[in-house]
Amino acid sequence: MTNFVLNPMGWDAFGLPAENAAIERGLDPEEWTKSNIQSMREQLDSLGLCFNWDREITTCLADYYRWTQYLFVKLFKAGLAYQKEAVVNWDPVDQTVLADEQVDEAGRSWRSGALVEQKLLRQWFIKTTNYAKPLLDALAELPEWYGVKAMQANWIGECSGCFFQFQLKLDGEETGESLEAYTPTPEAVFGAAYVAILPSHRLLHGSSPLKAALTRSLQQGRDCLTEVTARNVFTGKEVPVVISAQVEFEGHLDTVIGIPDVSKDDASVASVLSLEWPTVIHTQEDGSQTLLNSAQFTGLSREEAFDSITQKARDMKAGGHLTSSKLRDWLISRQRYWGTPIPIIHCGSCGSVSVPEEELPVTLPKVPALTGKGASPLQSAEDWIHCTCPRCKGPAERETDTMDTFVDSSWYYFRYTDPNNQIRPFERSLADHWLPVDVYIGGKEHAVMHLYYARFLSHFCRDQGFVSHREPFRKLLVQGLIKGQTFRSADTGQYLCREEIDFSGSDPVQAGSGGGVQVSWEKMSKSKHNGLDPQEVVEQYGIDTVRLFILYAAPPEQDILWDVKTDALPGVLRWQTRLWALVTKLREAREGGVTPDPSALSKRDRDTARKIWENKNYAIQEVTGHFTEDFLLNAAIARLMGLSNTLTQASAGVVLHSVEFEEALAALCVMIAPMAPHLASELWAGLCGVRHAQCGLLCEGGDVLEQPWPTVDPEYLHTPDTLEMAVRINNKACGSVSVPRQVSQDAQQVRELVLASPLGHRLLGDRVIKKAILSPRTALINFLVEE
Repeated sequence: MTNFVLNPMGWDAFGLPAENAAIERGLDPEEWTKSNIQSMREQLDSLGLCFNWDREITTCLADYYRWTQYLFVKLFKAGLAYQKEAVVNWDPVDQTVLADEQVDEAGRSWRSGALVEQKLLRQWFIKTTNYAKPLLDALAELPEWYGVKAMQANWIGECSGCFFQFQLKLDGEETGESLEAYTPTPEAVFGAAYVAILPSHRLLHGSSPLKAALTRSLQQGRDCLTEVTARNVFTGKEVPVVISAQVEFEGHLDTVIGIPDVSKDDASVASVLSLEWPTVIHTQEDGSQTLLNSAQFTGLSREEAFDSITQKARDMKAGGHLTSSKLRDWLISRQRYWGTPIPIIHCGSCGSVSVPEEELPVTLPKVPALTGKGASPLQSAEDWIHCTCPRCKGPAERETDTMDTFVDSSWYYFRYTDPNNQIRPFERSLADHWLPVDVYIGGKEHAVMHLYYARFLSHFCRDQGFVSHREPFRKLLVQGLIKGQTFRSADTGQYLCREEIDFSGSDPVQAGSGGGVQVSWEKMSKSKHNGLDPQEVVEQYGIDTVRLFILYAAPPEQDILWDVKTDALPGVLRWQTRLWALVTKLREAREGGVTPDPSALSKRDRDTARKIWENKNYAIQEVTGHFTEDFLLNAAIARLMGLSNTLTQASAGVVLHSVEFEEALAALCVMIAPMAPHLASELWAGLCGVRHAQCGLLCEGGDVLEQPWPTVDPEYLHTPDTLEMAVRINNKACGSVSVPRQVSQDAQQVRELVLASPLGHRLLGDRVIKKAILSPRTALINFLVEE
């Protein structure tokens, strides 16, 4: 059976790190980025990594971000991309807005380390909250998202309420302002008495025409009735806007609907403010509840009304999308240059208008030298900014914010299936053929950012008819990180280069100033100055040694602290030497004039050959499972080391005459090849040159990477489920005991089985056992007893 594998590679090339690095060096970000991509591509090639380079994508190239803009326009037309004033996280060092997920627990920027400030700006958002409930429910379809499912579910929260749209009025006149207000009881929305906003709400601090009227009513610490009213788009009912006495609402909410019938707190506020409200909940004698005064929903049970009202609100585009009080929409605006331009044109007559799809991409203009400070650099590109409104043909201006790079990376997996399509982002038939991704390898740090946004975009594309599936990734392998040592200023939190640190004292300090330094281990990153050039390591140890070391040092989910873990390198080097020696041993054994003859094997050698055959099949079974199921490649290497140890112990007769030795060594080379292809190719070439080869694979030739993957011999699958466990007492061989194969690695169970056997009764029944040692590599248990 032929398996077609797509293993693509691309470059998430926009963003702050590249722009800041280019500014530091006085370079153009495009030139800097492209040169880095070329350098990294050469490094990947030097590591012997195999990718489908014909499907390579780069997010900063116009032929890619044209389609990022296309998807944004689709979101905009669907009402899922919008602009509003909002209190945002502002990085004073990088001079840009940060998403909530990009601020750490200490309130610092994930990149610059600066203390994040709160600032009110007009920003672009994507309404991911409309998909909160579908995204939460669909996690049940992802049984192999180990660990990450819980993180995403916690991030989304319990989707038990929804927002409703309100239009704001002042003195009975429409103001053009709108609000979204949340309620955990949408079935009771016809009983609303008021809409409450926090004192920190944008309407009180931004450029809203309602700011003056609201400010006149504000009295800190009190619930304040205002002159502003809010008309519920769904119910058509108008209620007053109240400025709450509270400093914060539940979760991240800043606007809520007050419904006295279902909340004692809301009833208290409404009573103090002398507000009236209709009764909408009737409790029957049996305790069940139905709706009153709720238009066509009157008479429904609360459960029925919940579903009917939220569905109707969604149909009317008046809200109703189930979400939690803790989840916020995705803020994507960035006031920086090096990012995908937002394809929106602002017209004095028509408002915000999307760029026509046929005019995409909106390409980045060249701008004067970047500083990384102040407003968006695109504001200086006047010829680019001034344009014509595509709707009324009047004068207009382009949007100068660029998109967060998570937008670029939220859909790249689709483009991999059809990277050269010039008509659309991807062909549906190709996306449906290749997707969902069978195995996604990524870090847990993206659990509530990249993976969440990618799932949202995939759900959206399904609703647009672009693909047939909702979920983009079937199985996750959450790999650990190779971490580098990082240094941060104890005063500012800024990351420092190693060259800026003085190590002469007992504790590292900042060179020159003597300032304190915080030392930790973190993900390698250009912005953290803790990266390691792979080429230097390769030149020191060799490609395959580095590859084997990284895979052997820890299970894939665990982190590797690079400078600490390098003590495992000598063991990897010794193993490679043993593998080379095994091939040399076979070649030398066959150089004489003796022709291999299995019938010439002694009984002891036949037993050894049988043991080699069993170990070979066991290794194939285990390693294949590690490659295809749990990805414990460190365990796969350990199993291959065990097989090589078995082969090393073989006598000269076994090496010369047994086909089992030859077949096991051939299988060993093939299984090593994905992890150490260069070494395996050399070993295979040596094996294929063996005289009088008995193994069919060696007779056929070809490179090791062209060989079929070893399979378990059918006879092995039908062997008894027991094996002979060799028993030693104080390191002296005393016989063997049959034990079930499935417990042969369980030291306690093996000990009990041996002690319960006739051999155990006879030799160990009356002796004091100090310790029982089970060999991890061979079927042997050694009892240490008092003499």
